[in-house]
Order: sequence, then structure tokens, then C-alpha cells
Amino acid sequence: MTYQLPALTLRDQFIKGEVSAVEITTSTLQRIDQYDKELGCFLTILSERALKQAKKLDEKRSKKEKLGKLAAIPMALKDNIHIFGENTTCGSKFLSNYKAVFDATVTRLLEEEDALLIGKTNMDEFAMGSSTENSAYQLTKNPWDLAISPGGSSGGSASAVAARLCPIAFGSDTGGSIRQPAAFCGIVGFKPTYGRVSRYGLVAFGSSLDQIGPFATTVTDAALLMEVIGRPCVKDATSIPQPPEAYLQKLQTPLKGMAIGVPWHFLEGLDKEPRQNFEQSLNILKDLGCTLVDIDLDILRYSVAIYYILATAEASTNLARFDGIRFGKRSKRATNLEEIFDFSRQEGFGHEVKRRIMLGTYVLSAGYQDAYYKRAQKVRTLIIRQFKQAFSKCQMIVTPTSPFSAFELGKIQDPLQMYLQDIYTIPANLAGLPALSLPSGFCTKGRPLSLHFTGPYLHDADVLRAAHHFEQSTLFTKKIPPSFAEAPRHG
Repeated sequence: MTYQLPALTLRDQFIKGEVSAVEITTSTLQRIDQYDKELGCFLTILSERALKQAKKLDEKRSKKEKLGKLAAIPMALKDNIHIFGENTTCGSKFLSNYKAVFDATVTRLLEEEDALLIGKTNMDEFAMGSSTENSAYQLTKNPWDLAISPGGSSGGSASAVAARLCPIAFGSDTGGSIRQPAAFCGIVGFKPTYGRVSRYGLVAFGSSLDQIGPFATTVTDAALLMEVIGRPCVKDATSIPQPPEAYLQKLQTPLKGMAIGVPWHFLEGLDKEPRQNFEQSLNILKDLGCTLVDIDLDILRYSVAIYYILATAEASTNLARFDGIRFGKRSKRATNLEEIFDFSRQEGFGHEVKRRIMLGTYVLSAGYQDAYYKRAQKVRTLIIRQFKQAFSKCQMIVTPTSPFSAFELGKIQDPLQMYLQDIYTIPANLAGLPALSLPSGFCTKGRPLSLHFTGPYLHDADVLRAAHHFEQSTLFTKKIPPSFAEAPRHG
């Protein structure tokens, strides 16, 4: 039952000749065919492409040629990451007819290491949302309970990994869009330091906030992926010019003596069950030899407001290119140039995207730029400074990933209430810091709860290390949603 195996184990079995790449791919595609109808994880399934690559890998192994770090591991990409010649819809009607004209750097690096790309996953339109309910195409459900949200905006990727439709998937994280769905779906979600992974080929939402990162069933698998994708890229001006690190090797260093910062005052609004689970998680970290330090991060109570000024401002600028002229859907009602612009956007964009474009345009307008956008940038600088002060007292900061467990689909109608889902994840994006969400237990309704690790700038390896030792002490990542724990049925 290869679907239950972590990516690293699956790769090793393939390299040893215990299973073929074609068998792995066929099993993965059968599982997607069986279960994705009820989950709605995938927008595009790349069956032919994946099987063709699998046959090449089997031939490569038979000739005893060198195999890549990710050999025969099936992977899915969020549908805002380009694969040359394949659809990139960003979950929007506007791009329903768009095929990527180049590979994202991440796509190229994965395929160079012999990964098998099996599909593109559902998402909130243009990555704007916290529930994946804003997709123009379909509703994605959480495998722990089909009535609850998988989180967003990378909900398709998170749900696919949680249900073991694939061992690895990638998302983009602008304010928590990897970590929050990872928390809701009970898996590992990692947002690297800003600039550590190339954004070339990622359709931009908020350019100073976006970061590509992996979903996995274990921290070890996330570390393996970072060894492949965490490297400089000449095509990304924000890429950090540092060589890749030995993340897997660094996982083994014990945590004894690590100072863990806890911003207790910032966590005052935490619900009862998440708070109890958080306190139990802190006890596990203490048993691992960590010391707890109370830190001041009160300024983070402004982070949601600051984020929705900066992110919407950048979104309104980035989405200006979608005009019905250069690419994407063009309105058939239009009779002149102005109508092409207006009607194409009216018909192509969903409600949430329009809302954020209007907010962003407003805060950038001549009369309000100083009052909102420039002031928000100043507070962002203060947030970065307060993180630096906190890290002078500790080596890692922990909080819950979300103040709540996963909510029911359709339950949250108020946009402001939806925005508050990301209150614990947004600060890492504003400061450009590495952060990871890891399962830490379950609430009484059986919904996953998670712990959130935030490290200093470029200390990605330490974040992975801390999470790895916590994972080894709890083993919550081994749990599979009961309804999706069976092998695929044939015939």
C-alpha cells in the first residue's frame, strides 16, 4: 500500500527495485480516481504526462543511471504554479483558457530530480481566501469531515496530501495559505524564509509576501523537498543568493537547551480546546529539553489590518495585467477597448477578487496612500523589529496555527471574520520569516489541531528541526482520515 508511505520511504523503495515508478504512478492515479470525486482536490490530472515520465524512470533505473533525490515521488502543484504546456487557471474563470508558456523554477527543479507531477490542485481564486470556497470551479472538502473546510487558499493541495492521494503537494503562502490548510487537514505545511524558494513562475498575489512551500505527511519529507527547491534563482530578483542546506542532516540535532518564545498576551483570545492542546504541546517541548520564555509580540494584534492593506495594494497592482487583451478570457459583449477592460474583468473575476482589488486601489489612491499604505509599511517595519527583539531572548517562537479548528463549509459569510482565521500565520509573512504548521492533536469533534513554529530569518533548518523532534514525540502525522485509509478498489 504505497499510498500510506512517506515520500522518502517511497523513493528508497523505488531505488532499491522493490516497486516500479509505473506501479507507483498507476496506484496514485487509481486512488485519485476513486476519491477525488468527493474531495474536489484536483483541477487538472496529468495522467499521460506522469505515466510517460514513470516509464522513463524505470528505464533509467534498469540502466543503473543516477536517480534524482525525488525519484518516483508523485507530486501535485497548486494551480498558480506554472507547468509548461499545462493549464494554469489560478482557480479563476479569467484564466480558464490559459496554458503556461514556461516552467516555474520550482517545477523545473522538481523534474530535474525525477519527481512525478500528477496534477494541479484547486485553490481560492488568485489565492484570495482562507477556505477554498472562492474557487470558480469546485468546492474542495476536508478528508477528516466532508462538511468542513480544508482551509485556504491552498486547500486542494492540503486535502490531497491529507487523504493520501499523493504524498507531496505544493502551495503558495501569502498570509498563511500553506500553514492554515495544513492545520485544518492535519498535515505538515512549511513556509520558507521569503526569497529562499524562487517565485519565478508563481502567479503573483502579494509580491512582497508570497512564498512557495511544501505540504507533506512528515517533516522529514518537507526537509527533503527544501534540499531541492531551496536554492538561488537568477530569474527571481528577490531570491536569496545562498546555496542549498543539508536540511535532512540537521534534523537530527537535539533540541536540548533551545529557548522557545511564547507570546502569551497575544494568545488571549484563544478558544478553550486549542488552548488546552497548546499547553499540552508546550509540555512536550519542555520534555524535549526546551525552556519556555515569555516574549512581547503585542504589536502583532495589528498584523491582520496591516496585511490586508499591503496585500490588497499589491494584488490590485499585480492583477492590472488581467485586462482581456494580453491573455485570459475576453468578454464577447465588448464593442470597444474600454468595454473589453470593464466587461472582461466583471465576467472573469469573482466577488472576493473584486473586493480586494477595490480595497487595494483605494489604499493606493492619491488621497489615501499616506494615511493607509505608507503607514502600514511603517508598522510592518516595527513588526520586523519586534520579532528581532523577541529572537534575542529565544531561538524559536511557538503559537497555535489557528485560533480555531476547521469550520463548517458555508458557515462564515462575514469577510472580516474570515480574514481573522490567519491572525497567527500572517506575522511570519510580514516579517519574511520561516514558519511551519504541524499536527498537535484533535478536538472533541475529531478535527485536527496544530502547533505553529516560527524561526529567525534564514533559520529554516532550525524550524524543521524543532518540528521534527516534536513530531517524533507525538506521531500525529501518522494518522490518516478514517474514510480515506483504505487502498483503492479496482474494477
